[in-house]
Amino acid sequence: MKILTIVLLTISVLFGSVDINTAGKKELTSLHGIGAKKADAILLYRKTKCFESIVELERVKGIGKKIVSKNRENLTASECK
Repeated sequence: MKILTIVLLTISVLFGSVDINTAGKKELTSLHGIGAKKADAILLYRKTKCFESIVELERVKGIGKKIVSKNRENLTASECK
């Protein structure tokens, strides 16, 4: 079952975008350079702030320009509510 989940997440990243304002931990960890700790940091940041653009992801501790640029094509930031 875990293998199927990993395959499906990989396919979704290849053919779809990960919305950093709505994605869960599993979706976030499917991104290049984002492990469990960085995904948790994104989720924690998101509790108090909304990402207006994918560049704002760099404000999360441990995530820099390099990670954002490697994932740029697979990231979106939906409208803040």
